[in-house]
Amino acid sequence: QVQLVESGGGSVQAGGSLRLSCAASGGTFSRYTMGWFRQAPGKEREFVAAIMWNSGSPYYADSVKGRFTISKDNAKNTVFLQMNSLNPEDTAVYYCAGGAFGAQGLVRRPYEYSFWGQGTQVTVSS
Repeated sequence: QVQLVESGGGSVQAGGSLRLSCAASGGTFSRYTMGWFRQAPGKEREFVAAIMWNSGSPYYADSVKGRFTISKDNAKNTVFLQMNSLNPEDTAVYYCAGGAFGAQGLVRRPYEYSFWGQGTQVTVSS
């Protein structure tokens, strides 16, 4: 069973940066497509970014494109989310997720991911 543990969340002022990490244990990390989702109070969980296990290609939500960067270190079993130019609308609990699928058309669907972390809070103040 794969376990995911996020870290790196916190409070930052608008315009600032944070780097989230998600460490995986168990399973074959290199064969999982890894994604980041977020959920703000009163809102549904939404896709943020994903990186494919097979091609290494990244995918982003339009709202974060150009500001966030996802990367994956298979040797360290860790996926990262570098978040720059943060704004208050980015405030949410951020979740790391992993799934054993390789079709890029599935990355935005939460139910395609089999493993989830516990989440880390990101708060951006204006």
